[in-house]
Amino acid sequence: MSSDKAIRRIAIVGTGAIGASWAAEFLARGFDVIATDPAPNAESNLRKFIDAAWPALTDIGLSPKASRERLSFTPDMKTAVSDADLVQENGPERPDFKIKLFADLDAATPHDSIIASSSSGLTMTVIQSGCSRPERCVIGHPFNPPHMIPLVEVVGGAKTSAETVRRAIAFYASIGKKPIHLRKEVVGHVANRLQAALYREVVNLVHLGVLDVADADTAVSWGPGLRWGVMGPNLLFHLGGGQGGIQHFMEHLSGPLATWWKDLGTFTDWPEGLKQTIVDGTLGEVHGRTVDQLAATRDEVLLGLLQLRAKYTEVREPVPVS
Repeated sequence: MSSDKAIRRIAIVGTGAIGASWAAEFLARGFDVIATDPAPNAESNLRKFIDAAWPALTDIGLSPKASRERLSFTPDMKTAVSDADLVQENGPERPDFKIKLFADLDAATPHDSIIASSSSGLTMTVIQSGCSRPERCVIGHPFNPPHMIPLVEVVGGAKTSAETVRRAIAFYASIGKKPIHLRKEVVGHVANRLQAALYREVVNLVHLGVLDVADADTAVSWGPGLRWGVMGPNLLFHLGGGQGGIQHFMEHLSGPLATWWKDLGTFTDWPEGLKQTIVDGTLGEVHGRTVDQLAATRDEVLLGLLQLRAKYTEVREPVPVS
């Protein structure tokens, strides 16, 4: 596979929430985008999503060649991917479906194209198992919504080439994303596992009656969540160590942290009735607002945070893949 092939034409396979958001992002970065989805009204829904996302993308900053006119749509997947330099797949999270889909994509795309999956949990080793050229298949998992959240988790499967991983990381970085390289496959990748770990303790604390659902959300979003929007936990604990930094933290504060670990919830399934408790508590927080209204609030705050972070974030070269 050519390592210097430019990516100019991107195919979006699956135009649900993730696929539509990716399409908006790629258009805003100046690419030709061809999308495909067999669902009824898929094209009109996609164009509505992109129109709604465009003001935020404009505020973030459009690339010089950005244009919604560079979007085309076809219900025929083979046609959509036949000339694609990169395919961003966003199909259902079912192993049998993904295996068949990737085998079809592998057969229909140019041999030097990258085929990336937005899969949030399945491993590429499973997904690529039916492909004739699995070396160009890679996970490029975004965080929702992809047109606003910079994180992309890049991880290859057992048969993915190191060159493909390097190309994928370089591409995502080139459009302003923050790609991270997962050196090993794990179910759920990394960011979702971190979310799951935190949420298990939220559920545990609600289960124990320590606090209610609304206060649990307040504890996260108005406490550590604010700091995590600025720095990751390791850098924050470096600050928590004072002038001694992370070394002081490890010497003097890691012990209490380990004590807390021992007291965290360890259940692996939902206690009886707890799902409904969280549903009721969450709906109580909603106060009559629709999902669309809440999403608009989320995106408006995210936009402000992204613009603020852009003023302070150092430009960092992607870590080479070894």
